[in-house]
Amino acid sequence: PCPASPANVERAAASHLAGRACEDRAAEFLEAQGLRLLWRNYRCRAGELDIVGELGGLLLVVEVRMRSSQRYGGAAASITRAKRLRIVRATRHLLACHRELQRRPVRFDAVLVSGPSGAIEWLKAAFDAA
Repeated sequence: PCPASPANVERAAASHLAGRACEDRAAEFLEAQGLRLLWRNYRCRAGELDIVGELGGLLLVVEVRMRSSQRYGGAAASITRAKRLRIVRATRHLLACHRELQRRPVRFDAVLVSGPSGAIEWLKAAFDAA
């Protein structure tokens, strides 16, 4: 493969920083709503979970999505079926490794950060494991 051009490397770094800042904002927002944060960026072979926390007896698995425009359907549209399957597989891995969490019902939420204003929208029960 060809090495990445300096411009592409710079764009990728800027995108990574923006994504990290978006996840920071989402975590702060959820904690202000009462979420007890357990993990950020839980990684395993099956995939990655952006935010995992507890809220009112539920184990919340939260996908954080950012879109700068609605051109391709906005942030919610970017959570594809394949992405949902990876999240569910990673959640199964998490529960297998941390059996103390298996007693809690799991809910899959999404926090969407959209547009130039960075407006936050919390979609509770955004999808299920089926």
